[in-house]
Amino acid sequence: MELTEQLSFDNKDRKDIYEYVERHGTVSEKQARRALNMEPEAFGHHVTILRRDGYLRNVDGKLEVAYGDETATDHESEGISYSIRIARQNDLSGLLGTIRQVAEEGSYIEGETVADMIDHEEVILRHNELGSRLFFVATVDEDVIGWVHLDLPEAEKLSHTAVLTLGLLEEYRDHGIGSALLERGTDWARDHDFEKLYNSVPSVNEGAIGFLESHGWETEAVREDHYKIDGDYVDEVMMAIWLD
Repeated sequence: MELTEQLSFDNKDRKDIYEYVERHGTVSEKQARRALNMEPEAFGHHVTILRRDGYLRNVDGKLEVAYGDETATDHESEGISYSIRIARQNDLSGLLGTIRQVAEEGSYIEGETVADMIDHEEVILRHNELGSRLFFVATVDEDVIGWVHLDLPEAEKLSHTAVLTLGLLEEYRDHGIGSALLERGTDWARDHDFEKLYNSVPSVNEGAIGFLESHGWETEAVREDHYKIDGDYVDEVMMAIWLD
């Protein structure tokens, strides 16, 4: 199943099962069946159909939503071997820790917002009737060192756009890893017919602004004194890129 796919269920029980799994990220079949108060035979039948239709999958004995683009790519840069892949639910603590560490630098407000969101929900990937989000992570020996996040609106008038945020631990910068993450997120958006990506950055984060500009992003607007960082008012730089 792709995150751009319109959800459609012809059976209420199957819809309930999907929504329960999507809301919790990963659950055992026994937990889901008991929570939904379903008979084992009927529950098993519905899960089989949901797996067949690409909505759910079973990983290590637990149910997860089956998101597309599972391919991991391996990279080598200046002696650093790393992989980029779609995030998994068991990446939650590592991803959250990495985002928090980057956000502690004090000039990545969007990163703080993303961290608060997944910390509160305890679910990384989402695809429901209200909205969808996707993370790709860069890993070294399966440790999360960076991420790219796409927030996908459900509103029809915004369906051609997505908000992209990304970050990388400081010790792994200047090795091309951030560029590889940005490329993976941008390629995914382009391949799924998105036309425009957005990102908002405090004006004091000159490194992030320069990085995005070097990859073709442009400043569309500036909101004066939008942030207050360490007691000082800071402008918000609203950046975007049109995808070919």
